[in-house]
Amino acid sequence: MITYNQWHEADGPNIKFFTQNQIYFCQCDQHHKLSLFELLRTVTDAAVEDFNQRVMSYDVLTDNNQGILVSRQAFRFHKMPVGNQKITIKTWEEKPEPLQFVRAYEIFDTETNESLVSGISTWLLVDLSKRRIMRIKDFKLREEPNIQTEHNCLKAEKISIPENMDLFTKRPIWYSDIDGNGHMNNARYGAFVVDSLPTEYQEKEFSDFRINYNKEAVQGETIEIWGNIDDQNKKITIVGKQSDSNCFEAELFWK
Repeated sequence: MITYNQWHEADGPNIKFFTQNQIYFCQCDQHHKLSLFELLRTVTDAAVEDFNQRVMSYDVLTDNNQGILVSRQAFRFHKMPVGNQKITIKTWEEKPEPLQFVRAYEIFDTETNESLVSGISTWLLVDLSKRRIMRIKDFKLREEPNIQTEHNCLKAEKISIPENMDLFTKRPIWYSDIDGNGHMNNARYGAFVVDSLPTEYQEKEFSDFRINYNKEAVQGETIEIWGNIDDQNKKITIVGKQSDSNCFEAELFWK
């Protein structure tokens, strides 16, 4: 029997969470590599479980009238995990920005210690009753971390949108896209991005991905997905548009 472990390593307020998993067949694309959707889901689950085990679960946050919503993410794929591979995810909070939590990720092969994926994300603290962004210093459920490290990935920052964009597809938001927060789960955007690409670009070996979440999307809405392909710089820019604003913006880079 294989055992998968979870543990924390702490240095004062700086706490790193480790969780071991296996990549299953249903998490992979047709090339047996972890899909972008499943990557986003897996790292988000690790972040949530880190807080769960430190007594900051969804229920605890709700009881304190607070929610934490992912704002931006960036990942570098050194070698995308594949089916049946055993991985270890390391995630930790870093020194926050005034209005955003900062969280880093490293995914590596459990058996060989080979680095597979590096990432960074930012998260907003929200007053649930007022639906308003709060200052991070008002979050009192844990001592604030103070470390800052170098990250082997793009910055989780605002994405620049090209002037010339083409309509790639339209995507309805269905019941199964919605999570317990009442809007489309952040991981689902990974599927929306990849599914919108022209077939020949879906086959590219991507090196980097980043995404900005701008506005909640809810069941019954339809997102127009616009794109710009820059072959010279090996970059694809994707914008998800609602009727009056951008729902999300993303970039993919290939090798």
